[in-house]
Amino acid sequence: MSVPVILVDADACPVKEEIYRVAWRHGARVKVVSNSRLRVPDHPLIERVVVSDGFDAADDWIAEAADAQSIVVTADILLADRALKAGASVLAHNGKPFTPASIGPAIATRAIMADLRAGMGEGLGGPPPFSKADRSRFLQALDAALVRIKRQA
Repeated sequence: MSVPVILVDADACPVKEEIYRVAWRHGARVKVVSNSRLRVPDHPLIERVVVSDGFDAADDWIAEAADAQSIVVTADILLADRALKAGASVLAHNGKPFTPASIGPAIATRAIMADLRAGMGEGLGGPPPFSKADRSRFLQALDAALVRIKRQA
């Protein structure tokens, strides 16, 4: 039986500590992928992966490593699409799952917002602030995704 792996798009991830706790409880491996050296716990299940600072280098590494035994944690919609196509489960930092059914509308919304920002400037604002409810929702979603992968194995 293979061990699930959590691939973390880590540069702007607000839930790394939560990921470690859930991974330890489930015996899942974690690969923390970033363009710069981040502090990670010294633990045999956790691996730090530092990629080049090239455009999308971390995304490319994660997309190539993703498979059906993986959970990708990212807020990047285009990376989420690539990971889904590789068979991975994908979660946003707020616990919202990206699915084959939801990724198309998410990509379309991203494109519309990019066009609006280009035409109107930066006055549109961004996502709402990260909340305790988001953190709780993420913990529940990650736990459920790990249980699902373990049952399928």
